[in-house]
Amino acid sequence: MSRDMERAGDQELQQGTIGEGAEGMSESSKMTKNRTLTPVEHRLCVPPHVASRVATVAALQMLSQTYTMSSRSNQQPRISTKPAFSKKQAIELVEKRFGLKVSELKLLPSYDDQNFHVCVSRSKDGDCTEDYVVKIINFEDSQNPKLIEVQTRIMLFLNEEGFPVPTPCFTKGGEIMFLESVGEFIWNLANVPLLERYIYALGQTTYLEVIKQIIEQFKAKIVPKLSTFRPCINHGDLNDHNILLDTSPASPQEPQYRVSGILDFSDMSYGYYVFEVAITIMYMMIESKDPLHVGGHVLAGFESIIPLSAEERNALFLLVCGRFAQSLVMSAYTTLLHPENEEYLMITAKTGWKHLMKLFEMGQEAVEKIWFETAKTYP
Repeated sequence: MSRDMERAGDQELQQGTIGEGAEGMSESSKMTKNRTLTPVEHRLCVPPHVASRVATVAALQMLSQTYTMSSRSNQQPRISTKPAFSKKQAIELVEKRFGLKVSELKLLPSYDDQNFHVCVSRSKDGDCTEDYVVKIINFEDSQNPKLIEVQTRIMLFLNEEGFPVPTPCFTKGGEIMFLESVGEFIWNLANVPLLERYIYALGQTTYLEVIKQIIEQFKAKIVPKLSTFRPCINHGDLNDHNILLDTSPASPQEPQYRVSGILDFSDMSYGYYVFEVAITIMYMMIESKDPLHVGGHVLAGFESIIPLSAEERNALFLLVCGRFAQSLVMSAYTTLLHPENEEYLMITAKTGWKHLMKLFEMGQEAVEKIWFETAKTYP
């Protein structure tokens, strides 16, 4: 997702030069492979019959210090940090770094990174025999290569333990990126107060006042209690596009579902168990036909494995509101940076504002009653 860029301009090459036609860019590379998943990356699914590999490339694009201004009332300078590799440059990068012969390449939707679906030929006739997704990571995140390495090694660990997640591969030279964690990662749920830097993107609307109130309540009621929550590493983006399901054909009338894949580890961060519950509830509300009750179903499933403490349960309402605020504010902000991608960036906003306003109007006590009573219906 979009972050403020601290600096731009010429960058030193980290692991060599991208092929001809990519002058002025620098990159460092890694690659992931998947045994069972379709080639998917960040909110877009390729048809399930495709045998998958996932390639991840962290790259820096040389960016000039060109500022544009918001057309909104409170104008702020902004710089685009999203990569803008051409198809030719992406193909050259894959072939040079990974030693693969690209037969076809297609641009995929993305938020602040750049993704390509790549068909690779290993036969003499040039037919597509393997599929990959190449992820070119945005400028700011590429400054922190240790974070990307941590994400890669967690995917390796989960795959070795039998989880259906993308499996990292390395460059033809056996290289892997060395990453450094981000100090102020906007998508960590603890960082809801950082939204004050971006709320100008909402303009002077009633939504702005609601977000301001959520931020103030979050600072007063959540931040002081963070030390009471149980810590963990959060996936941070368990939405309906990042969870793949299989159905059992045995009973078409009453299908059984199982999780067949967990995708997109690029928003992982240090957090708390209750954060994962809140984030999942928020995204399930977006898609559910019964958005108020879905929180109880998610809570029941999570607590069947890890019951929440009283303090964590009491924080759940504001954490869900905080995640709505993060998603809605940052989508508005990123749309200012990339108006050509507005349709994709504003997916959550189509129903997100309606759900957030409903939560805000009902209040914590009424919403929690629905969630907790729904959760009690499970054995």
